[in-house]
Amino acid sequence: VQLQASGGGLVQAGGSLRLSCAASGGTGSVYAMGWFREAKGKEREFVAAITWGDLNMVYADSVTGRFTISRDIAKNTGDLQMNSLKPEDTAIYYCAALRTPRGGFVNTAQVMDRWRYDYWGQGTQVTVSS
Repeated sequence: VQLQASGGGLVQAGGSLRLSCAASGGTGSVYAMGWFREAKGKEREFVAAITWGDLNMVYADSVTGRFTISRDIAKNTGDLQMNSLKPEDTAIYYCAALRTPRGGFVNTAQVMDRWRYDYWGQGTQVTVSS
């Protein structure tokens, strides 16, 4: 599975950005797509994820109510709409895909765990100025 992230940029606090992650090659094996971010000097952290089949969504507490993850079936993308952006949202954002496991199910904690993800796209920079 190949992932291509796009949509980052510079925005003022309170503004919005939309990130998109285009998936190709063997996407029938994808269980979930997630977005993670890595701020300078910090660990990569979970932002949001969506299961590919039944479209269940999960969010980090820090973005709940501001970010929305969705899947565009026609375009085969996973998108992250980011509203009410804050300077602390500044980071490199990565999309990732988690392959369907042998048992066919992944719980919420596992979907939020970056080490569970099998495929990663290149990062896209999001900078929020105050």
